[in-house]
Amino acid sequence: MSKEYGGKNLGNLYTKGRVRKAREWKGLRDTLYDYTRWLHLLKIMGAFIIKPRNIKAMFRYRWMSNFLAAPMMLDRHTVGLRGPYLRICHTEFDLVMEDVCKLLDNLFKADRRIGNDTKLSGKTVLVDENEMTTFMMGFPNLKCLSRETPAIYVGVLLNQYAACHYIDVAQQFGLSPDVCPMPEAECGCSIDDDFPVLGACAVQCNTTCDGSLMGNGVISKRLELEDGIPCFQLAAPLRHRNEDVQEYSAQEIRNCIKFIEEHTGQKWDWDYYFECARRVNESTRHRQEWLDMNKTDYPQVFGSNLALYTETNYMAICGKMQAFVDADRKITALARKAFSKKLKPTRECRHRAIIWGVQSHFYFDFLLWLQNCWGIYGLTDMLSMVSTKVLCEENTPEGREQAIYDMAWLSENMIMRNRTHGGYKVLLDELWEFTEEFNADMVILWEHISCKALDGMHGQFEEKARARGIKLVWVQHDLFDPRVIGRQSIRDDINRYMRSVLREEPLDPTLEVLPDENSW
Repeated sequence: MSKEYGGKNLGNLYTKGRVRKAREWKGLRDTLYDYTRWLHLLKIMGAFIIKPRNIKAMFRYRWMSNFLAAPMMLDRHTVGLRGPYLRICHTEFDLVMEDVCKLLDNLFKADRRIGNDTKLSGKTVLVDENEMTTFMMGFPNLKCLSRETPAIYVGVLLNQYAACHYIDVAQQFGLSPDVCPMPEAECGCSIDDDFPVLGACAVQCNTTCDGSLMGNGVISKRLELEDGIPCFQLAAPLRHRNEDVQEYSAQEIRNCIKFIEEHTGQKWDWDYYFECARRVNESTRHRQEWLDMNKTDYPQVFGSNLALYTETNYMAICGKMQAFVDADRKITALARKAFSKKLKPTRECRHRAIIWGVQSHFYFDFLLWLQNCWGIYGLTDMLSMVSTKVLCEENTPEGREQAIYDMAWLSENMIMRNRTHGGYKVLLDELWEFTEEFNADMVILWEHISCKALDGMHGQFEEKARARGIKLVWVQHDLFDPRVIGRQSIRDDINRYMRSVLREEPLDPTLEVLPDENSW
């Protein structure tokens, strides 16, 4: 453990308990910077929890206790990082945590049980966590809030067992145990009456699978029949690459906007929409530049950083906050500087990998572990390869019409959906195009055992990889449920392949087996 990029003996930081025995020494400058950002996170959380209503929410909602582990999550995602890579990571994660705290604060302020701010509630549109929030880009006076994001999605990033209770609740009420744990946990949280109650209306989507539709069905019935909150089902077409479905998709956006106007009393603002569209375009250009760097011998923005930040910025923010554009600019500046110096985040890059499939969210720092333990760079992942479409920025009658189709296209290509729907090409064929584009010699394929769509193509992935001479590694997981397949089982899939097939030794042997099954 030193100022050397990648660090050494990082596994020695872990204990068999819930926390690590010591903070990582990264050299004086980086350790001091890391520590100040850790204090900054505590400041963000302190400013949030000091409000009486948020303290009340801490005792009302079971999932709120998971946020006590936020500093530990930040530590896990900065292990081994030095110099610009440490600063890029903090720029991304600090902003994501700030945004989550703002989300929580608004949820509890408008929650009928906690703050009961009826004015804020009347200006709130609830969305589910898989929703692409394009239809909110023209409502400057409305809040777009997701209850599932902090309760379930962020919860398992903080505490790997966060969703287990809700999965069990859903199964106790008769839901199938072999469905994807993500919608099952969301459904269980609704059954358990553990979501805040607020909003003038709600918008749900048909992403990403039958399990999500099942979960949304249960949640929407509770919203409509018990809470009196009307729901709109935004149905994007499955074959989203086909031109003949675009008019249908555009009409869905028009209907959704009309639904929101009717239930909130607010009118669509085209000036605000195009302001958001310009921000989306700038973020898209930054993301494309990061990916272009990753196609070279000196990748700069990749792994956990690219994945989690892209999901937040692309899906939830969607141009509605200038702070994310400012962060994009800072990240690009750091990446350009490191690229000009031909820096790398670890001592050695042995393999260049594309990460494909649905990632295990209770072990999201797996991508960082890959580079620290085995020198495998996860250049990009399936959920980060979203639309790079440039949106129309001209506020003219023609531009407004095109904007409807732009919003429809983004909704069709939202994260998870743009690869799991759309036919054979988007999931299978384009993977091999990306391996060539990024000069990758390895594909690490998350095999989510409860995802029927991806599992059904197991043999085809292997056949294509064999024909192209690409190393293909299957990593099994169950998305939100570590009781089925734990963290060490995930690591062992990689360990076995690297040792048995490639006959390689790890860069850091102390990371190969970690006693972290009980840790946050």
